[in-house]
Amino acid sequence: MRKHFYFIIAPLLVSLFIYLFYRTEKTIVNEIAIRIISFDTYTTLRNAVNRFLPLSELIIYSLPEGLWVFCITLTSRPYYIQFKNVRINGAGLPLIVCIGLEIAQLLHITNGRFDLVDILISLICWFIAVFAADDKLDKQNILTSLDGKRMVCLFSYGIVYLSHVLA
Repeated sequence: MRKHFYFIIAPLLVSLFIYLFYRTEKTIVNEIAIRIISFDTYTTLRNAVNRFLPLSELIIYSLPEGLWVFCITLTSRPYYIQFKNVRINGAGLPLIVCIGLEIAQLLHITNGRFDLVDILISLICWFIAVFAADDKLDKQNILTSLDGKRMVCLFSYGIVYLSHVLA
């Protein structure tokens, strides 16, 4: 995972940038930023960034999820989850989570709007992460004792909470 460090951090920082300056201020990460720097400062920065660097809706609303799926795929590749007789490859988990979140939006279980484009972008990013990186390590059960790499993997899934929109 160490050799993938920059391939994990860079997309997460791009997603953070998009969330901070282009998504609603009601997301948890933006609420945190507003509490740190004040609403007025946040609004001034946001407006300046939007004027300087306008982005398409596809980039604003679909790319961050795809980048997140790319990152969690890289962090999940060395692992699997075992439930009784069912073994799920860690590289497949991001697709399950991504599609599950979109279905939760479709059923109005969570905030957001179901979008097939989000799934398509996530699928493309997942393919890139799965097929671009080598996979010569033996898979380990993620649910065994925690070490630093497992914690990074689990944390990368938890990051999605920061994109949650508060009602």
